[in-house]
Amino acid sequence: MRYLVLLALTPLPAAAWEFRPDPVCTLSHAEAGAEVTVTHDPRAAMPYAIEIRLTEGRWPEAATFGIAYDGPAPLAIGTHLHALSEDGAILRVEDRGFDNVLDGLQFNDSATAVSGDRTVRLSLAEAAPAVQAFRACPAAALS
Repeated sequence: MRYLVLLALTPLPAAAWEFRPDPVCTLSHAEAGAEVTVTHDPRAAMPYAIEIRLTEGRWPEAATFGIAYDGPAPLAIGTHLHALSEDGAILRVEDRGFDNVLDGLQFNDSATAVSGDRTVRLSLAEAAPAVQAFRACPAAALS
């Protein structure tokens, strides 16, 4: 019985970064507090998108959104072209290219997403293989 209690109290590691090629190229990751999804759909006007879904709370209305990547290849990117879902739980950015986003995910240790007074820190541990698969996705090669 005490082993079950110990197991229940042991923190679980963050879920791994995952790549799926169908129905569109998708890179995803979930950990305590947030779920991240990066997609590439060459049929869309803005073929690349990143969504960060909060599992609790909401993103505030803010003029800008940014991501700072920390690690061997530090990088900070930002935009004012982001949108919130109706309930504020999802922040979405779309663009024609995502090289900076993908470089940040692949070559660093963590990412911090910031909008207004809301900050979400994400582990990038073991993200590189999934990002490489995403880059090699047949749909991504079409753009």
